[in-house]
Amino acid sequence: MVNTACESLAPTIEKLTGGRVNLRILSNLADRRTAQAECRVPAEGLTTETTSGVAVAQSIVEAAAFAEVDPYRAATHNKGIMNGIDAVLIATGNDWRAIEAGAHTYAARDGVYRTLSRWWVDEQGDLRGHLKLPMAVGIVGGATKVHPVAQVALKILGVDTAREFSEVLAAVGLAQNLAAIRALATEGIQTGHMALHARQLAMAAGARGEQVFVVVERMVAEGDIRFERAQALVEEINRH
Repeated sequence: MVNTACESLAPTIEKLTGGRVNLRILSNLADRRTAQAECRVPAEGLTTETTSGVAVAQSIVEAAAFAEVDPYRAATHNKGIMNGIDAVLIATGNDWRAIEAGAHTYAARDGVYRTLSRWWVDEQGDLRGHLKLPMAVGIVGGATKVHPVAQVALKILGVDTAREFSEVLAAVGLAQNLAAIRALATEGIQTGHMALHARQLAMAAGARGEQVFVVVERMVAEGDIRFERAQALVEEINRH
């Protein structure tokens, strides 16, 4: 609609200014249409088998501080946020590339690429997080109106307005960000990555249904995540 309006107004603008209109398209930097999410996680809820919740919270804050000052870390930090947001955007038929472009441009709005989220420990010792980014999304028109999967996804979300939908997306991004930096601050991101890799190998080796979980569990426990090992485990299960 905006692009149509821009193209329609172009001749009038040229007449009024005596100039020549070149580009007639909206910007994907929708910085006047942002969404925010905030959370509070009790420190004890972050406790692991080897580390206290207080220590985990502090490690998360330190990890976030790296992203605030180092563009190399910020790029991966923000990619983790968009991992969650993009998945929901794709499922609902929205333009995930437009949101990505706007988010990363917004992250560099002061001339330095920075994190989109902030993490800190409050006076009660609990972990707090906040995320703000441009979020121009829709629930009417385009693929959202004609694609059955998009319609089902929006029905599952139960949102009635684009504003509400944008808030859900911000919450998903913040939750995804917490999951990633919590893993980084504790056992390391590779534990989760290798578990996913093990699942892919198990399925490629022919594991089906419950077999997948058995094979993954065995490979992770053994620390031997290879296609050959997955094949051997599948054959062993099938023999019994």
